[in-house]
Amino acid sequence: MTSTENHNLENHSSQMRKGILEFCILLIIRTTPGIYAPDILRRLKDIDMIVVEGTIYPLLSRLKRENILEYSWEESMSGPPRKLYALTPKGKDMLGQLVLNWKSLSSSITSLLRHE
Repeated sequence: MTSTENHNLENHSSQMRKGILEFCILLIIRTTPGIYAPDILRRLKDIDMIVVEGTIYPLLSRLKRENILEYSWEESMSGPPRKLYALTPKGKDMLGQLVLNWKSLSSSITSLLRHE
C-alpha cells in the first residue's frame, strides 16, 4: 500500500469514527448518568475511539443546546466544580431511535460482509 493509499484509508477510518462519535457518547452517558467529560473521554479511549478534548466539548455543548443532554454542577474537593452530564427525556428518545437505526445498519453491513 502506498503512502497516499494509506493516508486515504486513515481518512476514511477517521470519518467513520466521527460519524458514530455522538452515538457512542450518548450510549456512555446512558449507562453512566452523572458522568463528567474526562470520564467520557476515558471511556471512549477504552474502546479505541480516540478523540481529543477539543472535539468532545463542542459536541457536548451542542447536545445541551439541542436539549439532548442536561448537566448539573458538582463541587470538587480537588479543583473547580465539574459538569455532570445526563440524557434528557428527548435525548433518551433520540438514543432509542439511534439504537434501532444502528441495529438495522449493522445487520445490513453484516449481511454484505457474509457475501465477501
